[in-house]
Amino acid sequence: MRHRNSVKQLGRTHAHRKAMFSNMVTSFFKHERIVTTKEKGKELKRISERLITRAKKNIDLSDKEENKKLHNKREAMKVVKDRDILKKLFEDIAPRFKDRKGGYTRIYLLGKRPGDAAEMSIVELVEKKVVVKKTPEKDKETKEAKKEKKEKAKKEPKKEKVKKAAKAKKEEK
Repeated sequence: MRHRNSVKQLGRTHAHRKAMFSNMVTSFFKHERIVTTKEKGKELKRISERLITRAKKNIDLSDKEENKKLHNKREAMKVVKDRDILKKLFEDIAPRFKDRKGGYTRIYLLGKRPGDAAEMSIVELVEKKVVVKKTPEKDKETKEAKKEKKEKAKKEPKKEKVKKAAKAKKEEK
């Protein structure tokens, strides 16, 4: 019996499970959303929320406590192997959840997968990154300007081709 054992084994060895969740957490922070099975999603949520909490602790630390900041980054680096993703976690994701005390992720259940009837789910971050879109007027102007440039470029080479073809005909006669 597995009394008081909190880790879900998922039918894998320790090394396989560790590597799998390391890759899943890295992909999760990269895309901020991942589709997986329900049980893997629950475990992914547990791991990722711990990492976000650890990254949040770095925000409040002063420059004098540089060693604690480094320690937090190294502990997160045990799970997230990509330095760019780690930087995103500490500089982008953690500040988004500064005022939130927990519950950084949510799970949506999708239903059963057709192949093996495994329950699927979507795990995503609660707060999404705000993306600023360009105004449509600027886009239209730039598109129109690009079209005009393309038309001019198309017309000029055709004129040169016609002139070359005419010269070639005269030379043949």
